[in-house]
Amino acid sequence: MMQFSVHRMRKVRSLTPRVFALSNHHFSVARVPNLIGGSFVDSKSSEFIDVINPATQEVVSQIPLTTNEEFKSAVSAAKEAFPSWRNTPITTRQRVMLKFQELIRKNMDKLALNVTTEQGKTLKDAQGDVFRGLEVVEHACGMATLQMGEYMSNVSNGIDTYSIREPLGVCAGICPFNFPAMIPLWMFPVAATCGNTYVLKPSEKDPGASMMLAELAMEAGLPDGVLNIVHGTHDIVNAICDDDDIRAVSFVGSNQAGMHIYARASAKGKRVQSNMGAKNHGVVMPDANIDSTINALVAAGFGAAGQRCMALSTVVFVGDSKPWEEKLLERAKALKVSGGTEPDADLGPVISKQAKERVCRLVHSGVDSGARLLLDGRDIVVPGYEKGNFVGPTILSGVTPDMECYKEEIFGPVLICMQANSLDEAINIVNKNKWGNGAAIFTTSGVAARKFQTEIEAGQIGINVPIPVPLPFFSFTGSKASFAGDLNFYGKAGVQFYTQIKTITQQWKDLPGGSGVSLAMPTSQK
Repeated sequence: MMQFSVHRMRKVRSLTPRVFALSNHHFSVARVPNLIGGSFVDSKSSEFIDVINPATQEVVSQIPLTTNEEFKSAVSAAKEAFPSWRNTPITTRQRVMLKFQELIRKNMDKLALNVTTEQGKTLKDAQGDVFRGLEVVEHACGMATLQMGEYMSNVSNGIDTYSIREPLGVCAGICPFNFPAMIPLWMFPVAATCGNTYVLKPSEKDPGASMMLAELAMEAGLPDGVLNIVHGTHDIVNAICDDDDIRAVSFVGSNQAGMHIYARASAKGKRVQSNMGAKNHGVVMPDANIDSTINALVAAGFGAAGQRCMALSTVVFVGDSKPWEEKLLERAKALKVSGGTEPDADLGPVISKQAKERVCRLVHSGVDSGARLLLDGRDIVVPGYEKGNFVGPTILSGVTPDMECYKEEIFGPVLICMQANSLDEAINIVNKNKWGNGAAIFTTSGVAARKFQTEIEAGQIGINVPIPVPLPFFSFTGSKASFAGDLNFYGKAGVQFYTQIKTITQQWKDLPGGSGVSLAMPTSQK
């Protein structure tokens, strides 16, 4: 049996002992260990960061600022595990993922509770977080087909050529706070099933889900060293970018961090896929179905307290916006803001006090710039959670593209309303925005929908679908300032990112005696 050791730290305030159990294993949360070479190892670092429940301010656990020596050990463990793992039959690697997805399903409730405790989202939303990651694991179970190469015989006289997809080696992932289960599952299951080994850095704000998933992955049969976990902040991120043994880096998070990682890791010759910020628009046509559209806007704008890179944070009404705004206001007012573990909660807190301050500042800047505040959730007080980082549903109307609240990604439960006189004007508004994660249109007109999907400059388009995140057999295709790199997450692009092509040309024939040596360029004619 594996047991995470409990350590107390004198400076911890009101640290309540709590144990998350997964099958027969126990994860004590006083100090979160690193995972190196198949062992959960307590860091020797003298510096730790509190992991705080955003609904209560309770210290849930602490993560270490992993030392450079510990980081090097994790990379070395991954490097050492690679030769054996890459030569493990693909069917065996798939079976590990099949068992892994079974274990995730069995522990869904425990994983969701941890996500809610550390991140704040409602339990129902946390279940969705885990499930959308689980779907990527399920997709990885078919890697034998996904990783197939190509073959052609007799491309020239007696010559055959074929290509195969091989793993890269040691890869790394740097995760955000907003999807502590889903994003790690976007990363290491695909990479590992392709035959790579992995070093994962969870968000310092909510590392628990990654630790639980790692424990389950090893229980499923993932060999020692194939997955390693290190904790920390910018020093570890830079170490990942700089390490010569790491071949590829996956990142999801803010633009500032994402572009830093893309530039620094690319300069070292690494492959990089970097999903970053967004300002997703929903264009509402006058002919749209009222009830379903309003429900979609409320759910996509305020769900997860707006902390989604695919949140529908901006609505562009084509024509008269007042009737729509009145219904939107009515529906938003009915939402229940509370701790994520409360059964009737619709949205929980934002991740930190700093995040709440930023949301409130951007709302204030909108009002100062002339926007109308239809609904103000900045001063909400939640009974029983008075210390929580809560922001209630907030609606700003009359927003224009020059306002800071429009230019910046707010990343909170704030819905921005804009107006356009025509579909062409609405499309122009969307396309002038620097981000390109996603956009949606709500309409009953096939002509309008087709025009929208053709002309919009965004990677993921929804037609009467507010958050058009594709299932894993497609790829997450953000574009423009929302993505840096050449190959997107999961789907075919994800497999291509974590593999490299090797082409083999072979000849098996008897050459006639005395044919001599020819120094001419070989051609298909000979």
